[in-house]
Amino acid sequence: MSTTLDGKRVWVIGASSGIGAATAHELVKRGARVAISARREQELHEVAGSEMVVAVADVSDRESVDAAAATVRAALGGIDVVLINAGFWQQMDVTDWDRDLFARHVEVNLLGMNNCVGAVLPEMVSARSGTIVGVASVAGYRGLTGAEAYGATKAAQINMLEGMRVALDRKGVQVVTVCPGFVKTGLTESNSFPMPFLIEADEAAESICNGLERGQMEIVFPLPMAALMKVARVLPVRLWAKAFGRAAK
Repeated sequence: MSTTLDGKRVWVIGASSGIGAATAHELVKRGARVAISARREQELHEVAGSEMVVAVADVSDRESVDAAAATVRAALGGIDVVLINAGFWQQMDVTDWDRDLFARHVEVNLLGMNNCVGAVLPEMVSARSGTIVGVASVAGYRGLTGAEAYGATKAAQINMLEGMRVALDRKGVQVVTVCPGFVKTGLTESNSFPMPFLIEADEAAESICNGLERGQMEIVFPLPMAALMKVARVLPVRLWAKAFGRAAK
């Protein structure tokens, strides 16, 4: 079912740069009333200008997220859509296992999403209205060398959002999963490996907003990367291991 973003009250979490910042600007262009959150206050104000509400939040801190949610509700009069985009990525060396690095991925990507959902879901269920948009990644479709921590949290996010979707649809709350491929942001600029079908953050923002207006439950982009990873998802384990092993050499 198609809808419009015009007039929607949207809270974008993880919006100080990259996909989040670009999506916040695209939402404003489409007539949405937007609030943005992240840890970096100065960068948030630079993104917001005079067009958006700023509410500083650290997604790994439950009280910080709850306080930001209260600020957003007071400023916008409620929250129709929350877009949970905050994320952490650092390549791992599996032969030198770093438990702290793995834990940091879980704290930000998975437990951070848990904190954000918990801050908005009770009100949405009570109102029988609202949309939760979780930004995961195509990296969650199959295990990738170097992304053992990141991919694990993204796979968990995909599973979590899918599980929520069925139960919440009966309560009037929509759940949307966003799975980007490689996007040119601060998170990817240090990558030393090939990034096929790399796109700009503005292109990602357009894909997200277009998908929301079309009423899609899953938004995956860019199209070539989406097709590649959808195929990879159904490959037998042995075949995937052999194919990726050759590619990684």
